[in-house]
Amino acid sequence: MKRYFQPVEKDGSSAKKPTLSPSKKNSENGETLGENTKTEPLKFLTWNANSFLLRVKNDWPEFTNFITGFDPDVIAIQEVRIPAAGSKGAPKNPGELKDDTGSAREEKQIMMRALSSPPFSNYRVWWSLADSKYAGTALIIKKCFQPKAVFFNLDKKASKHEPDGRVILAEFETFRILNTYAPNNGWKEEENSFPRRRKWDKRILEFVLQCSDKPLIWCGDLNVSHEEIDVSHPEFFSAAKLNGYVPPNKEDCGQPGFTLAERKRFANILKQGKLIDAYRLLHKEKDMEQGFSWSGHPIGKYRGKRMRIDYFIVSEKLKDRILVCEMHGKGIELQGFYGSDHCPVTLVLSEASSINTRESDFSI
Repeated sequence: MKRYFQPVEKDGSSAKKPTLSPSKKNSENGETLGENTKTEPLKFLTWNANSFLLRVKNDWPEFTNFITGFDPDVIAIQEVRIPAAGSKGAPKNPGELKDDTGSAREEKQIMMRALSSPPFSNYRVWWSLADSKYAGTALIIKKCFQPKAVFFNLDKKASKHEPDGRVILAEFETFRILNTYAPNNGWKEEENSFPRRRKWDKRILEFVLQCSDKPLIWCGDLNVSHEEIDVSHPEFFSAAKLNGYVPPNKEDCGQPGFTLAERKRFANILKQGKLIDAYRLLHKEKDMEQGFSWSGHPIGKYRGKRMRIDYFIVSEKLKDRILVCEMHGKGIELQGFYGSDHCPVTLVLSEASSINTRESDFSI
């Protein structure tokens, strides 16, 4: 396995520590946050890394160059796949990386070195992790744009983390940004498939309705393709089955993420929450080359089969400020995916007082 960072001593004494900005205590949720600044983030990136640690080990130079070129203010990561801190049988701390074994300490040091080196040394990271190497999210924000508060659940409760670390919510002065890794719908009417996804969609709808006091930027792997234009082969995905199983409700049939039931619920969330799909607002036509954020493995029946399941969803109040929303991977050979099966998606907003800023100023 390729390694781009120097080995560290077993005691970790040579590990470079990330530099944090001056901080203060936030009484609302107990987070230690930097001083707020007068301006707010305008450039956002979301990416399902399909194991953030593997991307650091194997694909970091290319991804780092991409970050340097785009220079995002906020980076939302899904599928971190690093265990939460805590020894076996003990309560876990979903906000910290596991480091109670030799291998865990090495992995943590590799990750922290990567995030302590340019360009990431200009950012602070928040983690929400699962107990095992599964799911998990991270939110990486430039230190000059520190949020007023950070939560790790849809209920905005202090210290609580959603199961599997699927949520990070940052609140700024004039908007909120929600990073989510939505659970896969699965194939069957069983506990961790259809019912789990229905419950998730219900809670997301409740969240967007309850938080309508302030504009929302909702991003991440939402695990749903809204319309037929959002998949490369609608007939293939509609007819997909697992081991011949046919759900009792025909609206649950098909590829997870493209069942009619999921798509209807997603449409309802957008409608009731007064939310806009930023990419589809700017890209009306189907793009078979660069119009999908997830691509099947280049070998096998999913070769060339692609879906758009990673999004920036924004409140209608921000509609006129959307300058750019792009997917940065293309082709069935996964160019621009940086080792993941998902590609990065970016969003650029204009400043509130200058919505006519030229789009070309923000392209990379």
